[in-house]
Amino acid sequence: MSAALERFRWGLSDCLVVTGRNLRHFIRQPQLLLFAFVFGGAIDGSLPPGVEYIDFLLPGIFIQSQAFRSTQTAIGLAQDLERGVVDRFRSMPMARAAVLVGRTAADFVRGLFVIVLMVGVGYAIGFRFQEGPLEALGAIAVVSIFGFALSWIFTLVALTVQGAETVQSAGFVVIFPLVFASSIFVPVATMPAWLEGFAEVSPITVSADAARALSIGGEAGEPLLAALAWCAGILLVFVPLCVRRYRRMS
Repeated sequence: MSAALERFRWGLSDCLVVTGRNLRHFIRQPQLLLFAFVFGGAIDGSLPPGVEYIDFLLPGIFIQSQAFRSTQTAIGLAQDLERGVVDRFRSMPMARAAVLVGRTAADFVRGLFVIVLMVGVGYAIGFRFQEGPLEALGAIAVVSIFGFALSWIFTLVALTVQGAETVQSAGFVVIFPLVFASSIFVPVATMPAWLEGFAEVSPITVSADAARALSIGGEAGEPLLAALAWCAGILLVFVPLCVRRYRRMS
């Protein structure tokens, strides 16, 4: 076996170990499974013909849940840093990237679980996927990938800002305006002109629009490409930054 292949196998094994550790930590905290969402007022006049507000809203709520959940990556990592868990990992003969990959991979699995749970609740209150099963899986995939990409942004925040409370505040300041200046709750066309331009290109808007089109129909090509481009761009920028920052930590 070549040295490069052996290093890859070793690094992958370390990533899986850390992923398992973070998932076990999640299972032991059932309060993390709780979530709630509030429906806005009726906006039937702004929706496409035949589309119920619940069907319009839920794909956006999936994106919202992933956006706010991604901040939990930073909070969990910050707590591990405060408790010395990361220092213990760093003292072990393991791949340096395994801690970060394990954290984000575990949060990806948790996010996928939450989406499935929300779909079940959505079906109980009237939501329905109106396209085929492949489109439904595509919508879930878009939401999951978007959450995974965002988690790397907040991983860098956790590696840069000290303290779980500070990290939580920083995450809220970033995510809150992006969520409410998007198409999650209402169509972008109903927004003031000065806000509409920003909302149209927001990664949250294009991801919500892509998930919505795959869920209830409509033009999915443009928003899907835009959402995937945002996700790819975020990963290409923030994964190397996170690994570099982690390696330089004392």
